[in-house]
Amino acid sequence: MVVYLRALSEPLRLAAGFSPTELFPLIPLGQIGPLFQLVKIEIAREAATIIMLGAIAAAAGTRWLPAFALVFGVWDLTFYAALKILIDWPASLFTWDLLFLLPVPWVGPVLAPSIVATSLVIGGIVGIVRPLKRSAFNTVLLTVGAMIIILGFTWDWRYIVNGGVPRSFPWTIFWLGEALGIISLLRALRVSR
Repeated sequence: MVVYLRALSEPLRLAAGFSPTELFPLIPLGQIGPLFQLVKIEIAREAATIIMLGAIAAAAGTRWLPAFALVFGVWDLTFYAALKILIDWPASLFTWDLLFLLPVPWVGPVLAPSIVATSLVIGGIVGIVRPLKRSAFNTVLLTVGAMIIILGFTWDWRYIVNGGVPRSFPWTIFWLGEALGIISLLRALRVSR
């Protein structure tokens, strides 16, 4: 998304006095005129990507969740590596990124989604290689952890949509969500022995 947003918004950003190479502040939707159709296409592309990754994971049968975690994590890490190689972006792991648009904009420093993606890859591999004990409690831990991470990414979405520049990332919220996911995996491993 970073490539499209930078290319499409460059004339608008220059006219508004913003840096053409940055993503933030976002151009308010009311000011992008006919380019709004491209935002709708990007949202549809995001939904299609998640459906495609889900379809790949579904082929794994009963181990669909670890398979989904693995392909999603690999996809995300590969995407960032490709951007670094192709356009030398991000400048650092603390460069802010617009991660998703569904259901509201998700933002965070590149390090945060990279940590999540790495956790997903490790958890996915472990879940595929070794059977994990399913339990309602572990499912709740994993779900709540994921929701807390999403909350961290969407914490300031109204401010961002209204033209704000990301201020600070809620690392405490993020790490709480990560910890719950890791605890869920460790519990599933321990119980499965």
